[in-house]
Amino acid sequence: MAVTTWMACDGCGSLVYGKRFARELNVCPECGHHSRLGAPERLAQLLDAGSAELLPVAPTLVDPLEFVDDRPYTERLAQARERTGLEDAVLCARGRILGVDVVVAAMDFRFLGGSMGVAVGEAITGAADAAARDRVPLILVTASGGARMQEGIWSLLQMAKTSQALAELDALGVPTISVITDPTYAGVAASFATLTDVIIAEPGARMGFTGPRVIMETIGERLPEGFQTAETLLRCGLIDAIRPRGELRVTLAGLLNQRRSVPAAWSAGALIRRIEELPARDAWQVVRQARDPGRPTALDYIAQIVDGFCELRGDRATGDCPAILGGVGRLEGRPIMIIAHQKGHTTAELIARDYGMAGPDGYRKAARLMRLAEKWRLPVITLIDTPGAHPGVAAEEGGQAIAIAESVRLMSQLRTPTVAVVTGEGGSGGALALAMADRVLCLAGAVYSVISPEGCAAILWRDRAHAPRAAAALRVDARELLRMRVVDGVIPEPAGGAHSDPLLAAELLRHGLRAAFAEVADVPIDELLAARRQRYSEIGRDNHVRA
Repeated sequence: MAVTTWMACDGCGSLVYGKRFARELNVCPECGHHSRLGAPERLAQLLDAGSAELLPVAPTLVDPLEFVDDRPYTERLAQARERTGLEDAVLCARGRILGVDVVVAAMDFRFLGGSMGVAVGEAITGAADAAARDRVPLILVTASGGARMQEGIWSLLQMAKTSQALAELDALGVPTISVITDPTYAGVAASFATLTDVIIAEPGARMGFTGPRVIMETIGERLPEGFQTAETLLRCGLIDAIRPRGELRVTLAGLLNQRRSVPAAWSAGALIRRIEELPARDAWQVVRQARDPGRPTALDYIAQIVDGFCELRGDRATGDCPAILGGVGRLEGRPIMIIAHQKGHTTAELIARDYGMAGPDGYRKAARLMRLAEKWRLPVITLIDTPGAHPGVAAEEGGQAIAIAESVRLMSQLRTPTVAVVTGEGGSGGALALAMADRVLCLAGAVYSVISPEGCAAILWRDRAHAPRAAAALRVDARELLRMRVVDGVIPEPAGGAHSDPLLAAELLRHGLRAAFAEVADVPIDELLAARRQRYSEIGRDNHVRA
């Protein structure tokens, strides 16, 4: 007679039927706590059945310091090997995830706390070498307490060894993704785990350089609730996403499939390129239309024209600005990186998104995603809708001017095709930071200016009531922007404005992007960069304004 096995959840203590627990991938159905997995189980869950091929690991020093605490280090190794059936704390394999070829290195916390010694460093480096040889993505599943003390300085230097291996994959353009599981600390967190293109964490997973107990003993402070958890890391801009274990395979395959190019050429689309096709309009009325809260936001457009969008978050340094979002997806079957200002329709949404006014962390996030697009060879689309960069003490102290300057410089040199579209307000340097592209477009109801009309009126006329006069003087509307060759083309809008028919507005945007990419997508990159330099070097010359 079969014996029913019940297990107690490590998170909430609830009893869970063993077979159900296994079906749930060792996730508690009551509280969602993700129990630790061994490396063999992790590979079995991630890789397609029958696709795994374990990678060999070169021989390494076994006990370089002949270390003894209360017993010899060699005895500890022998015990860990007997208990886990592993040679060391990581298992590496070639395989496929939903048909996508990958190399996976999965760490095992059961083996001496997943600590990194020379064998782990060699295995991670070997996995990176295999990914480089095969030109396939490297997936790193981390679980570690840090460096292995019994191997001393040899363990510390594995941080350098594995970091170098990740840098070589960057140079080759090989995608890398980390899956952070609980816990990931110290030498692993400060090397290969956080050097990947994308960092995904399981819910509740903790990651940091120094563990909580050591921190409290060192500085004598009480740590905040949720300290170093995935949820806090996401809010602080240190990881891209949190995914439950059951969604990891689909998420990883979705990200990696974005790199598979469609051979068909971009087809031509519809753009207005002659000022005669645009009626003269009152500039202040256009400004008011561009600010209409019913106007489609970036997320509205993305939902309609981008397939399989996967948002990537955080600047990996200080935060995750809500006013700028970005991620990978497909436009008409072609992989793209899309980065956009996001406002909102309701007052609550506008406040949550800071009215589309990005801080330094927003521009650093955008820059990170642009560099990722360059590495993954994805064209970049930017959607611009902002009154300007966020004004305030925190933004200034965080380096607002520097972040904008570096974003503009990066776009000037980015080795991938770029198309920018002003969809609503294009305000000052906050807009330009995402607008230095190979093709710059605007919607017919959009505006683009050095300053808001109100700001200009307050400075020059000393009265904000002169904003309509300032709007006309600044020539902010689409017709004038096309005449001055600030934009290369104008995307038509529905008769009542984009907000009157958002679905049609999105379709018109799709056609405009198609037309722009038809011109730049297949141009050799050195020629594209030369044309980009020439485009911006000619701004302000006598022949730059249409009659």
